[in-house]
Amino acid sequence: METSYKNCQSRGMPMRRDQQGGGANADGSKSLMYCSHCYRDGKFTRPDITLDEMKGIVKQKIQSFGFPGFLAGFFTRNLSKLERWK
Repeated sequence: METSYKNCQSRGMPMRRDQQGGGANADGSKSLMYCSHCYRDGKFTRPDITLDEMKGIVKQKIQSFGFPGFLAGFFTRNLSKLERWK
């Protein structure tokens, strides 16, 4: 059985902020590990993305909410500890 996580294990987004309630597994069930932005039909939406590219995307998104760059960097520093990147 899939473990439930508080944050997406690909981008670190809080799962409670995912309007779709999580990504979708191949069998149509909700993913408790990845958000709907990262995971659909049992596959990553961007399978070839690197950790550094993901950090850039997340940093941009955080800054779009009005956070300064140094704080966005602070929030992305632990992405490498998420399950996808281990």
